[in-house]
Parts: sequence; C-alpha cells; structure tokens
Amino acid sequence: MFFKLIHRSSKSNARVGKIFTDRGEIDTPIFMPVGTLGTVKGVFNHDLQKKINAQIILSNNYHLYLRPGIEVINNCGGLHKFINWNNPILTDSGGYQVFSLSNNVKIKPEGVHFSSHIDGSKHLFTPESVIRSQNKIGSDIMMVLDECLPYPCEYYYAKNSLKLTHNWLDRSIDEFNRINDLYGYRQFMFPIVQGGTFKELRIKSSEYISEKNLAGNAIGGLSVGEPKEIIYENVELVCSILPSDKPRYLMGVGTPENILECISLGVDMFDCVMPTRNGRNGMLFTSEGTINIKNKKWENDFSPIDPNLKYFSLDYSKAYLRHLIINKEILGAQIASFHNLQFYLWLVNEAKKNIKKNTFDSWKDKMLTKVSSKI
Repeated sequence: MFFKLIHRSSKSNARVGKIFTDRGEIDTPIFMPVGTLGTVKGVFNHDLQKKINAQIILSNNYHLYLRPGIEVINNCGGLHKFINWNNPILTDSGGYQVFSLSNNVKIKPEGVHFSSHIDGSKHLFTPESVIRSQNKIGSDIMMVLDECLPYPCEYYYAKNSLKLTHNWLDRSIDEFNRINDLYGYRQFMFPIVQGGTFKELRIKSSEYISEKNLAGNAIGGLSVGEPKEIIYENVELVCSILPSDKPRYLMGVGTPENILECISLGVDMFDCVMPTRNGRNGMLFTSEGTINIKNKKWENDFSPIDPNLKYFSLDYSKAYLRHLIINKEILGAQIASFHNLQFYLWLVNEAKKNIKKNTFDSWKDKMLTKVSSKI
C-alpha cells in the first residue's frame, strides 16, 4: 500500500491524501461506512458504491468469525465475493467487540478467552488467530489484536495493558509475515496506538508503533466515553508523533463535530456506526444541523430532507420520512440510514475541497456551528 500526501492546510494539520490499494484508490480524509457483518444495515452495496462513492467499508472479524464463520467466507473466495463488494474493505480485529459484547472474558498473555454473546460457546482470540482469520476474510486492511481500555482507567492497569498490546503487536507482525495473500490481492496491516488518557503512555505507544514502519497507523481507545476535549488532546498528541507519510486512522469516532476537529488535527480515516444506528432511530444529520424527524414540527413539512444533498435526500420530504419512521416502516430506516451516510461522505468531501483551496479552517468553523445545532 502506498500513501501520497497531496495537500496540507495552511493553518492547521488538516491534509488531503490518497491511499493506493490493489482494489482501488481511497481519497482522504475518508469516512468508512460500518458493515459489521458484511452489510451496511439497510443500504444496498450498489447504492454505496455508485451513488455516494463509498470507497471503502469496514467489517468486523469478531462478528464474521461467529456468523457465518470464517470458513464459509473462505469457501466463497473471500468477503468481497461473498457480499459482492468491489472496493477495499478494512476489518477490525474484533478485540473491542470481545470486551464489549462477550461474556466471561479472560485476558491472558496468549490471548483473550471469551464466550460468544450469541450462544455462550467458548473461544480464544490470539494475535496470530485474528491475523489468520482476516487473511481468509481477504480484507485489504486488517487490524491487530489489542486491548481497548475502559474510561476511566487506573494508570497501573493501563501501563500493564500497553505492554500486553505491544507484545501482541510483535506477534501479529510475525504472523503477518508468515501468511500469503489468498485471493490475488495484497493485504496490509495497521497497528493501534493505545495508552488510555495518559500522555506518557500515548507517547510511548505512538513511538513504538511508528518504529514498526507498517502501511498505516490507527489510534484506538478514544471512543469509550471520554469528554471530547480529552479525545482532541490525545489525537493531537498522537498525530504529532505518528509518521506523516502514512495514513492515520481514528477508530470509532464519531460525530460530525468530532470528524471535523480531528481532520484539523491530522487524521485521515474515520468510522462510526452513528450514521446508520441513529438514522434508524430517527436522528438525521444534515448540512444545516441535526433533526429529530419524529418531532411533530415535521408532520407537515414537505421540503426535502436536505436540499444540499442528492438522491434520497431530495427524493423524499421530511413529512413523508417522519410518517415512515413513526410507523416503523423498514423503508424509513433505509432512507434515513442512506441519507446520514451520504451526509458523512459529503462532509469529508467538502473538507477535502476546502483543504485544497486553503479555506478549510474558516469553512470548518462555519460548519461546526451548523452540525452542532439542532433544528
């Protein structure tokens, strides 16, 4: 994988770049729709690719490992064929899901013992096994197994956890160097900066993974309940250390405000379930602010959902979408999910345009006022 830095903002660390993979190019900054089980809930892959140009999606090793099973995906020829997706895919290792969803989790030096949240069956994830699983999934970018700390967390625990995470990283690299690409496309691996909210540990982790010189670098553990000010402080610190010639991926973050602020700090890649999850529940992100479409004020509003966006956002009125959501019609969840994803991708595309024009910072300030408001 190759990353080309195209333009830097004149007043911040925001930047435009391009990631080159065997399955296609990814323009950064980029938002990755979350397709946990190989599906972005309620949205057709064709619409993601052809209408809003989702250049990459994210899937999850934990969920795919449990259902349908890695061997099923392998027998089909990889996840891309299984779900009919032609663009790149990034897979999370599943470590976060082990800690957040599973029962009877026991962290040992060899890996993580856990019970499935589906049927209680017992499993073990090791650094080596999650690399092998993602190899069979065929993702273009795979993540290493790490321990995602809760917030708040004691320093002593965070320090010991970081040693374990770094040890798992070294084992992941060894395993990655042993495997072969299975489906004719090169795969790449990102390490993950951890360390909780402790500056000393974040610096240590950033320096450690930078030395590994892998294809890109991820920032983890900053979407577990921290105040946004702490998120931004840690992102700024980590981005000041991670190499500028590699893409930087902030995992699981977040709101439109979070994304704009972290683009300005030097982050290139984002993912979050918020667009689809909140959309299914009636929260719409628009270019003028956030809408709770269930509110009665929209009952007789026949204007488009968002006149600045295309496709479903222009095709259907707020009143009609409210009617669908209130009555729990499946189409309502589909329209709202697609709209929110379209907005997130519109937002990062507008950020790219303004970075190139050296107007990003003034544009960002205006957009922050809008996206932080409720209408």
